Amino acid sequence: MAVTTSTISSARQQVERSLTRRDRNVAGIALTATLLFALVFTLSILLTLLIRLVGPSIIVFRERGTAFFTDSIGSEPDRVGIWPGLYGSFLIAIGVLVFAIPTGISAAIYLEEYAKPTRINRFIMVNIRNLAGVPAVIYGVLGLIIFAEWGDGLTGGKTTLAAACTMAVLVLPTVIITSSEAIRAVPQSLREAGFGLGSTRWEVTRDHVLPYATPGILTGTMLSLARALGEAAPLILLGAITGLLPGTGLRDRFSALPMLIYSWSGRPPEGQDLDWANVAAAAGVVLLGLVLLFNIVAVVARNRFERKRSGS
Repeated sequence: MAVTTSTISSARQQVERSLTRRDRNVAGIALTATLLFALVFTLSILLTLLIRLVGPSIIVFRERGTAFFTDSIGSEPDRVGIWPGLYGSFLIAIGVLVFAIPTGISAAIYLEEYAKPTRINRFIMVNIRNLAGVPAVIYGVLGLIIFAEWGDGLTGGKTTLAAACTMAVLVLPTVIITSSEAIRAVPQSLREAGFGLGSTRWEVTRDHVLPYATPGILTGTMLSLARALGEAAPLILLGAITGLLPGTGLRDRFSALPMLIYSWSGRPPEGQDLDWANVAAAAGVVLLGLVLLFNIVAVVARNRFERKRSGS
């Protein structure tokens, strides 16, 4: 059958209309509008929080300067400092890095690379995801019973070591989940290429899978550490103090920035220019700065490893 010129022209016009027409996707437009609204709403809350914190804290940074960071806890708002809280938060962060990060990454490697997809392993993963959503106060009760009471001989009771172990358990499910997702995102072809060259499973995991998944693992690690720095409920149950600290060791009583903010924000005003609300806001700004710093480090490290991976 001969194809006429008019038939070819008509078919060409139909194809052009199909390729160039812009149908209105109502569902897509509604989803985009919802996401934009959620973004604007979240940023508005963050901006309001920053304004409410930065405004009252300016007087503290202007009048106290670096003394606000180096002085100890006191009973007068114009003389207190956050050094014990900074020091305690630093020790807790070190404990999280030592206990939670290696354990969480190792568990993720086993679950993704070695464990078989059995019912037991799937049940374990479901429970890990459920544990990531458990309120922090529940982990505080867990730490109080296990680390502060049952493990009194090891931790010394309500000490910095008990707080670090509790925070490590708190962020452990998050570390496992983020590391598992990063490892699962590694292309299967990369593993098959390693096996094709005669490498063992551990060699493939060490030399191919982990370098590829490092950006995602680092991001999850830093975000977990930032969460551990900002939680106050477990510290309250573990007896974090806001008075004079008797020592600075792992088996001594401790304080932390979230605990100082909680304590200072609940004290009545004293009618001074520099009040408890001001020092609480200033401590909140410092804590937000630390959390922001960890997020920046996570982003920079992720971009660096991604560029290194792309270059290789």
